[in-house]
Amino acid sequence: MGGSGFQISGASHLVVRDLQIVDTRANGLNIDDTGNPATPSRQIIIERVAVRGTPKGNYDGIKLSGVQQFRVVACRVERWGGSAVDMVGCHDGVIETCTFRDGGDSAVQAKGGSSQITVRACRFVEYGARGVNIGGSTGLEFFRPPVKTMPPNGRYEARAIRVEGNTFIGGGAPIAFVGVDGATVRFNTIYNPDRWAIRILQETRAEGFVPCRNGAFEDNLVVFRIDRWVSGGVNIGDGTAAHTFRFARNFWYCIDDPAHSTPRLPTPEVRGVYGVDPRITVDESGVVTVAPTSPAQGVGAHAYRRTAR
Repeated sequence: MGGSGFQISGASHLVVRDLQIVDTRANGLNIDDTGNPATPSRQIIIERVAVRGTPKGNYDGIKLSGVQQFRVVACRVERWGGSAVDMVGCHDGVIETCTFRDGGDSAVQAKGGSSQITVRACRFVEYGARGVNIGGSTGLEFFRPPVKTMPPNGRYEARAIRVEGNTFIGGGAPIAFVGVDGATVRFNTIYNPDRWAIRILQETRAEGFVPCRNGAFEDNLVVFRIDRWVSGGVNIGDGTAAHTFRFARNFWYCIDDPAHSTPRLPTPEVRGVYGVDPRITVDESGVVTVAPTSPAQGVGAHAYRRTAR
């Protein structure tokens, strides 16, 4: 067999539910707009789909191109090559209560002009180089909307993205802002990343694209080890507008050296907490338990679940 496990093009009002897709030679599940931005696939629900094993390289568990008004719910993706869920030119979507484990390049990626996407209440365990890649690097011919229809000096890889209530265990960097124009990352739990908590990068350098800007990182719980921490936990590339980022009420704790819990942020943080033991435990499956007496009760995925009820 060759190609994707399932290929769906030009669909609307579709539910894909209760499938297992294993060891494909390309993408696991591929849904697109037939390459025509004027006729997006829309009103799509992907629910309880499991994808295990796509090849190394640019092969994704779930690939969405030109999809609008969609939900990816309670899915599980393991051992992928490119992204667990890769969105190119997708709009008005939610990815929620999914599990991503043993990844490749990134777990969830929204790029190519994607907007109004929310990633919430998911679990990311050893997800690869990047957990949520907010933006990215896309060939100009693949943008939806087409680049020529975007504002001449306001073009972006992604805009208006929310990442909230998720748990990230291990991995390279849970959050990467990459050529995005406005994104909010809040109430996530980040445990023991390999290098950074956050990356702020600019990969698309074409004319008219805004520098990566206007990100917010708020009410997150970040627990790390100093022997794996690089650059103060934040990687800032050139060509970005890191001075436009906002940081507030995050709880930072260095397991092996609490005195070095303060990250190196590009702008001052408002009401951050540093070096206080949050009193959490993490089991082998990536489930984080927060003690009832934890001083971190008001931040992270635990707090998000409580307030979202």
